[in-house]
Amino acid sequence: MSLINTQVQPFKVNAFHNGKFIEVTEESLKGKWSVLIFMPAAFTFNCPTEIEDAANNYAEFQKAGAEVYIVTTDTHFSHKVWHETSPAVGKAQFPLIGDPTHQLTNAFGVHIAEEGLALRGTFIINPEGQIKTLEIHSNEIARDVGETLRKLKAAQYTAAHPGEVCPAKWKEGEKTLAPSLDLVGKI
Repeated sequence: MSLINTQVQPFKVNAFHNGKFIEVTEESLKGKWSVLIFMPAAFTFNCPTEIEDAANNYAEFQKAGAEVYIVTTDTHFSHKVWHETSPAVGKAQFPLIGDPTHQLTNAFGVHIAEEGLALRGTFIINPEGQIKTLEIHSNEIARDVGETLRKLKAAQYTAAHPGEVCPAKWKEGEKTLAPSLDLVGKI
């Protein structure tokens, strides 16, 4: 069963955020757009490159009214040390969620039971707590957070403009489509 358009299930986890430990729950995601980016573990090779990419795009996510959350199966304590010791991770101004009990990785379908790690999963969640996009892939392939930002803006656009759809490679400000019988077979 797909998680698309389902509600985020209740959860409670700890995160390291801007020098403090904070609690994050499903309620933390409501009222704004949220992007959950799952990674296998702290102190790995590809993960810092993705965090740095997210950090470099963070101002755009904030401008779009969205919060970014990085999730690994480590503890929030590990994330504190990772943030303090990795120049790439040190750029993160968003919460680094620890999921050592695998509550989130299981709920979002990205848990690798044999390894106790997470697959690389990206989820865009609307202000009502519904999952609008998801992408899950193998851990050796890092993501392009710029594409996540594009998908966020497309999800926001379609939420604000019911009856319109964003075509392939749509970017903010470009033409959308209004599905109708007249378009069938003409595109």
